[in-house]
Amino acid sequence: MNIRARCFVVCCISLILGALRPGWAAPPVEGTAHLREGQILRGRFEQERHLEGFQVPVKSTGTFLLVPGRGLVWRTEVPFAVTTVISPAGLMQEVRGQETMRMPAAKLPFMSKLYAMLSGTMVGDWSALTSAFNVVRIPEAKGWSLRFTPLKAGDPTLPVQAIRARGHKFLDEIELVKPNGDRDRLVFLDQKIETAQPGAQEAALLEALTRQ
Repeated sequence: MNIRARCFVVCCISLILGALRPGWAAPPVEGTAHLREGQILRGRFEQERHLEGFQVPVKSTGTFLLVPGRGLVWRTEVPFAVTTVISPAGLMQEVRGQETMRMPAAKLPFMSKLYAMLSGTMVGDWSALTSAFNVVRIPEAKGWSLRFTPLKAGDPTLPVQAIRARGHKFLDEIELVKPNGDRDRLVFLDQKIETAQPGAQEAALLEALTRQ
């Protein structure tokens, strides 16, 4: 897998592809928000990628839109303006309105597996994770904290050593640790649920990914 494809996969795993379908089960802690049909989730993110051989993390910031049943539009603003669209169909990247990469889900089998297991974890149903992960709830004075470790160590279809998640009403922070020690940390800010449709440009991006 080339470097850009690997970066997309890390992004896919780190995002946890939350709220991509309606019909949520009970949230992990009482009071957690969960999307209903006809609702969307908007917010900002701050991401740190801690990579082997680098003394300081690679940082990026931007905004996201989560549309149940359709996908996620992830707009990195700093350090570079890049739009990534993720859905059950796969991954697509645009720079300055020009498509620079497209990767169908069929070419990334473990991404499909992760999508199937992890959809809904930003807000909503965490129960599907128990088919592949040990789940431990860590006591918190406020909100909730969860740790996930693979049931089968060294599974090539699940290149994750551990996932740590923390939140209150929403998923506020998530850290993914890979077997080689690299880790990604994502903080979600200014999250709000809206009863609305995505904007015209956002809808076009989501629709474009379904076209092969």
